[in-house]
Amino acid sequence: MKFIVKVRLKKGILDPQGKTVNQALHHLGYPQIQDVRIGKFIEVEIEESDPQKARRILEEASQRLLANPVIEDYDIQPEESEP
Repeated sequence: MKFIVKVRLKKGILDPQGKTVNQALHHLGYPQIQDVRIGKFIEVEIEESDPQKARRILEEASQRLLANPVIEDYDIQPEESEP
């Protein structure tokens, strides 16, 4: 079973990396881009047949390692299977 964990800084937390990328994009000729926030996209394959149990395991793993809950929010979604 595969899941995607998206981690991003909470609103109100400064994002120096995003600000740097935003400035670089302006210098490259993209003044239309107003704001950039940098996050993490984590693909996780878990050996668990029960989707609810898999989600609970990933919740715990996200709280303990994948995200810093003090400054980051995260979202866990099952990966869409390809047709």
